Amino acid sequence: MSTIETLSAGDNTTASQKHEIADFLFQHLDQYGDPKEDIMRCLDYALDQSDEKGGFAVLAREEGKIVGTAVVNRTGMSGYIPENILVYIAVDASQRGKGLGKKLMKTAIDMAKGDIALHVEPDNPARILYEKLGFTSKYLEMRLKK
Repeated sequence: MSTIETLSAGDNTTASQKHEIADFLFQHLDQYGDPKEDIMRCLDYALDQSDEKGGFAVLAREEGKIVGTAVVNRTGMSGYIPENILVYIAVDASQRGKGLGKKLMKTAIDMAKGDIALHVEPDNPARILYEKLGFTSKYLEMRLKK
């Protein structure tokens, strides 16, 4: 049985804890992942102690090893942009289909103050979970890469 722990901006998260989370995400995000440097920047933002940044991470562990995690960043906005964005969520392949992703998401939803946005590829199977939890597609996201 997995235990859930949370890390927030005021928890004095160590560099080794951030690296442990980043290594897990880099390995388990599969084709939906980002370079490890980008994951670290997200964790630095989420777990930073300054007023301009912040967020949190939800971890699931079994026997001390991370088997799932979700990372949420605060946007610092409200109304026109949701106050939070779910940046990453991943579950170890050996733990998928057991409700762990749902448990991570429910914990993240409970912890978040305000609305939550997320980006999901149309073919990502996690999209079904998000819809079951009440997420809807309000906009089509478009990006200009410079």
